Amino acid sequence: MSQLIVISAVGTDRTGVVQDLTKVILSCGGNIEESRMTTLGSEFAMLLLVSGNWHTLNRLEQGLDKLCQGDQLSVSIRKTDIKPAEEDRMPYAIDVVALDQQGIVYNLADFFTSRDIEIADVSTRSYAAAHTGAPMYAVQMAINVPSSLNIAQLREEFLEVCDRLNLDAILEPVKA
Repeated sequence: MSQLIVISAVGTDRTGVVQDLTKVILSCGGNIEESRMTTLGSEFAMLLLVSGNWHTLNRLEQGLDKLCQGDQLSVSIRKTDIKPAEEDRMPYAIDVVALDQQGIVYNLADFFTSRDIEIADVSTRSYAAAHTGAPMYAVQMAINVPSSLNIAQLREEFLEVCDRLNLDAILEPVKA
């Protein structure tokens, strides 16, 4: 019977860190179902959903402990289950761009949470604007909107909040 675990790993960014971690997963018989990997400052962060049988997962814990010894890598393992699909939710994508300012992610999360809208994925980045060099901030979100909500009203309220916060934003349905 297949089991699922979530592995989170953070460590000093270096060439080979992805190879080292995925080698341990492969050698233990694990399969990477989903992953997110990125450099944050001088650190490298990974989130992986790995499947395998109970023996695979026990071997993985031991293998990852060995990988962490002496290396500047911190790993956490957590057992999980498949998330049941919520059929009464519609997937939407959010794109926001603005001058960098405190509270952008919080204000977006607060808006969606107060309407029982699930935030499924968030990605943010800071960058310098072309030509001017102004500090910019971009947010991409995947959300799941309850089918009971009026989309036109949601879009209007969302854009009002974004206007008030001086955020340039788009809310659009995800097309398969």
